Amino acid sequence: MAPIERADVWLFHLLNLQLVHPAADDLMVFLTKVNLSGHIFLLALLFMVIRRGKSALLIIVLALVAVGMADIVASGILKPLVHRIRPCFALDHVRLLISQPWSYSFASSHAANSAAVATITWIFFYRGKLLVEKLFTIIIILYAVAISWSRIYVGVHYPSDVIAGMLIGVGSAMVVYLLCSWVLKNLIQPRLNHQVYLD
Repeated sequence: MAPIERADVWLFHLLNLQLVHPAADDLMVFLTKVNLSGHIFLLALLFMVIRRGKSALLIIVLALVAVGMADIVASGILKPLVHRIRPCFALDHVRLLISQPWSYSFASSHAANSAAVATITWIFFYRGKLLVEKLFTIIIILYAVAISWSRIYVGVHYPSDVIAGMLIGVGSAMVVYLLCSWVLKNLIQPRLNHQVYLD
């Protein structure tokens, strides 16, 4: 086993076996299961609509596209390509807190998807002048980090899976935002300006 892999396994055991508490188990299961905690993202979407009105539609669409891209990279490309066995199946003495289907480990799509949403939120809300929007951004980022951490805590991902997933999510969100900005600036806005000129 390479030194990086040994460090990954050591950190996994630290977070899965030692830095744990029975009182936190239910919280981590809640965070890691989309059917339990997914409504938090729905509340976030509601906040966006309340704060930004019709312009929130673009933010929501960008977030969904970023999540789709992140999920394709993490689950559609990397998992079949890398074929990494999940720690709950590859290692001894793992605290497995959820039932886990036999699927590959690298990279974490939970981490990728939540990081994508958090990044889009940061792009559009953290630079706002109102304190409530900055607090909203921080909450969403902390929520994404908590989801990512929960994947290690419940025993289904290595730390490197989660870190890679978060990087994929951030990268996907940035690509989607930059591409949208380029399209708006170079294709849509010139046409709108030209139409105004003709009118």
